[in-house]
Amino acid sequence: MKSFRKSTDLLIPLSFLINTEGNMPWGYRIVDLLLKYFPEDSIGFWFVTLDIRALKKIVPLPFHVLFASSYSVNSGTYCFTTVPSTAPAYPSLPLGSYFDLHKPLLYSKPSKFTSLVINGHRRNCDLFDLHHEQVPYEVAWSWQKEIVRDKRAQIEKEGDCNDTLIILQHPPVYTLGTASTVENLKFDMKNAPFNIYRTERGGEVTYHGPGQLVMYPIINLRMHKMDLHWYLRTLEEVVIRVLSSTFSIQASTVEGLTGVWVGNEKLAAVGIRVSSWITYHGLALNVTTDLSPFKWIIPCGIRDRQVGSIKELVREGVGHGRADLHHLNDASLIHITHKSLLEEFSQAFQLEYSYKSISSAMLYERK
Repeated sequence: MKSFRKSTDLLIPLSFLINTEGNMPWGYRIVDLLLKYFPEDSIGFWFVTLDIRALKKIVPLPFHVLFASSYSVNSGTYCFTTVPSTAPAYPSLPLGSYFDLHKPLLYSKPSKFTSLVINGHRRNCDLFDLHHEQVPYEVAWSWQKEIVRDKRAQIEKEGDCNDTLIILQHPPVYTLGTASTVENLKFDMKNAPFNIYRTERGGEVTYHGPGQLVMYPIINLRMHKMDLHWYLRTLEEVVIRVLSSTFSIQASTVEGLTGVWVGNEKLAAVGIRVSSWITYHGLALNVTTDLSPFKWIIPCGIRDRQVGSIKELVREGVGHGRADLHHLNDASLIHITHKSLLEEFSQAFQLEYSYKSISSAMLYERK
């Protein structure tokens, strides 16, 4: 059986670059990285599909791709080989010995990127775990924007960057999203019960305070999926999994609304911003939160629904079969929720955490 020549340094499945819809949400970045490690004419691809129309998606790549129909491996499987961008569009196939494509999907020189491809390695995520701390909102907000700027610069220079996750609590504060109107405030902004900030995140007014775990993912969607709807739904799914796996609470989303709901009560709010496909802001989950400050606003602009917390639901026995949770104090509820959030988030986005520390002095310099 004929396939690529043995001298090919790297052979990868093209499914890493093209998804089932024939799109390339992050394939271009992978190609950029590949070309840093290997010459253009030493990279081989193989593609399993019956829909040859997907090949049109490869045209913008920085090198020519040759469809080697005479090197079909089996029914529905096609081989591709790359040639230098300076070469003619359809050169003759290179001479040389060939090998079977049966067993290994990848032949390569050792490299970090090779390991990433062959092992399906998770992306690195810098984790700033401040879940025990109440970080002022304006400090965390400024910090996020600084990280986004740094990531944009790094991507422009190197093609990619680590993802980042910040998890923390806030002192009492109200925040307004891009869709916020004063009609959803039950107080004069000049005499607000707490500090209030108008932000660039999506959504309406919400409250942050002690007992609420807030997650700020700052991730490069080019390396995940360039789809904001998918990103929002995945954040919601993280919370749904936490409530189910840890508390036996069956939560869901509501069509036309964001966030995570248990019956008529909203437990988690989601509001994001994306800049050059880098996310910031995120989600807030009420764990042991004092819900009374929500009475001064119309949360998320929804008048006929309420807010809830994990603590209230556990005490009401909503989580069937988890009587052992009824006697947990607030600190314990925060702890197990935090642990579950990190686990479900890493699973949903296929991330591996690198724990990072930051001093209070450094953090407050960002204010």
